[in-house]
Amino acid sequence: MDEIASLLEPQIPGLRRYAWALLRDGEAADDLVQDTLERAISRWHQRRDGDLRAWLFAIQRNLFINSLRRRKAQGTRVAEDVLNDVQAPGTSPEGHAGLHDVLRGLDALPEEQRSILLLVGVEDLSYEQAAQALDIPLGTVMSRLSRARAHLREFMENGRSATLRRVK
Repeated sequence: MDEIASLLEPQIPGLRRYAWALLRDGEAADDLVQDTLERAISRWHQRRDGDLRAWLFAIQRNLFINSLRRRKAQGTRVAEDVLNDVQAPGTSPEGHAGLHDVLRGLDALPEEQRSILLLVGVEDLSYEQAAQALDIPLGTVMSRLSRARAHLREFMENGRSATLRRVK
């Protein structure tokens, strides 16, 4: 058990960042990390050879998706006032407003694009690791990441997400 703990402990900060980015709620993020670690320990014997970090992010994302499905039936949503309490250390009010806009832009992305963007952009996973974590082909990772960046860029420039146009 000490060996498992020594392998999992360095992964906790990344799991917390990803959980907070997905949920925007500290308590819920801590709960998600706890559930992720419990699931990883209970299924340690099922671990694939390869990247432990990608395996943990896959578990966390699957738990998040399952909780989304449950919350969708309940109609629970994180209040937007939570975003007003978030401020990076040492940022000015203008920086705080920019952070608020980025978080709103992330919320506007479809979940599959947001997950890719967070794993690659925030958690610094390689495209291959992200593909492994999400169990999708490498080309799909690159495509979703490109679309996520374009939508977020459009949102930041125009204050809304890009819409698809119908071509006849």
